[in-house]
This record gives sequence, C-alpha cells and structure tokens, in this order.
Amino acid sequence: MHHRIDPKIDCVFKALLGAESNRALLIHFLNAILGPDLPAPITWVEILNPYNDKEFLDDKLSIVDVKARDARDCLHQIEIQLLVNRDLLARILYTWADLYGSQLQSGQDYSDLKPTYAIWLLGENLLADTSDYAHDFRLRDAQARPLLDHGGIWLLELNKFHTEQVHTEQERWLKFFKDGEALDSSALPSCGCAKG
Repeated sequence: MHHRIDPKIDCVFKALLGAESNRALLIHFLNAILGPDLPAPITWVEILNPYNDKEFLDDKLSIVDVKARDARDCLHQIEIQLLVNRDLLARILYTWADLYGSQLQSGQDYSDLKPTYAIWLLGENLLADTSDYAHDFRLRDAQARPLLDHGGIWLLELNKFHTEQVHTEQERWLKFFKDGEALDSSALPSCGCAKG
C-alpha cells in the first residue's frame, strides 16, 4: 500500500534535510537554491544543533528547522513555515541575525564573521505586493551596492510557484515541496533542466 507523505510536514522536512544520513540532499538543496549567489558550490556540510544558544538567561531562545555549516564555515538555516502570521517578518530577520551573531565569542575579531544564509519555504503568501515567488534580501544601499557580502535571507513562497515542467534544480525542489504529496513517482513532471 502506497502512503502519500507531505514533505512540508515539519518532522518530514527535518528528516529530509536535517538528518546526517541525508547530508547529500541538503548539499543539493543548498546549491539549487543559493547556487548563483555562492562563490563556489557547496561540497560538504556539518549539520548543527538547531537550537541557537542563549548567552543570558533572559535571552530569547530561537530554534530553527535545519542548521548547517559548510566547508567555508558559512552558516545555513533552512525553515518550512506553512502559516504566515503578523510577526513572521520580524522572526525571519531575528533568527538570521541571531545565527549570524552567534559566530563570535568574547575576544574574537569581526573579521572571523562568515556569511550566513537563511532559506524560508513559505506555505502561504507573505509579500502581497508581488506575484514573484522567489525573493532574496541582503544588506545593500539604495543603489544596490552591498554593505558587506555576508549572505542574506531567501524567501520562497510556494503558493505563488506554478509550473508543470521544471527547468532548474531550484524549480525541481520547489515543485517537490509544493506538490510532493500528490506527485506520482511513476509519472513525475518532465524536466527541461540543463545537463551539467
């Protein structure tokens, strides 16, 4: 008997991308989503504890779905969020900043900071003023000059993603997360992906 499993369910999502046995999937996912924005493809990751440690007892504890470090010591946070609430944008920025800031201990130099990438897959529309499904946010001025190229936040609104034939690895992953529960493994959508 075939049981359909929704890859957007939190525990399934974490098992797919956050399990040691699936590190190759995580590497492929990160390269598919961030590829053009990375100086080189990711070839190795260490899956980290998803809890962002509190420095003080009164600090807010933040927990992410998947957290990893790559071979260049860049940090990666991957989240699935099915419901949008009024504080989600603040939470997205806070968890990115918390992870970015967690890199330094007392006495360390700021030059030790590495890029931090946050990827959020969203089940509902968050940005109402655009029909685009993919957004990346970085620290830039009004002329799009970077303040410091230290990663950023990628929001992928699954509700706005519509395609029958995928053309890129990013689209393949988005199709999987959006329609994975309903996809028939014997009749997957055709792919016009470029062979590399």
